[in-house]
Amino acid sequence: MAKTITIFFSIKGQTLSSDMKIVEQEKGNTAIAAEFIHNAVGGELFEIETARVYSKDHMTIINEAKQELEAGTRVEVKKYPENLEEYDTIFLGYPNWWNTMPMVMFTFLEHYDWSGKRIIPFCTNEGSGLGESVRDIKKIVKGADVKDGISLTGSQVKNMEDKILAWAKEQLQVTANE
Repeated sequence: MAKTITIFFSIKGQTLSSDMKIVEQEKGNTAIAAEFIHNAVGGELFEIETARVYSKDHMTIINEAKQELEAGTRVEVKKYPENLEEYDTIFLGYPNWWNTMPMVMFTFLEHYDWSGKRIIPFCTNEGSGLGESVRDIKKIVKGADVKDGISLTGSQVKNMEDKILAWAKEQLQVTANE
């Protein structure tokens, strides 16, 4: 039986609504999706936290994210999960920032040897999809089996529980049949 962990990075504070207005939220969209996935597949749930504190202001975060990407900044991870080598299947979640993952995800992925792991990405966004994130993951995690992943509309995530549960269970079923 494969051991599964759902690992994610999410931002609390301001985000965009479906009509592209800025709204406040206590829990980030990616965190909501990660909890749905965890409920579907079990295993462990781990939130990546940065050592730095991001602004709660949506426009400020966007500008900070662009600066980090352009500079190739490796944002420090506050804490890494223990015993990641025990897990076979990793659901990996993040918001789409500037057509890829937040830079903290690069830092996180570069920290481990992913050989033999199955990585299933999920990405929240407001229409930009997975962008180049899956390509970027594949560049970093040599030896891992990186799946295509799923793009989730962030402002709709809280209403997508059934879809997310079905998708996550399907991913484990495919994994079991491989």
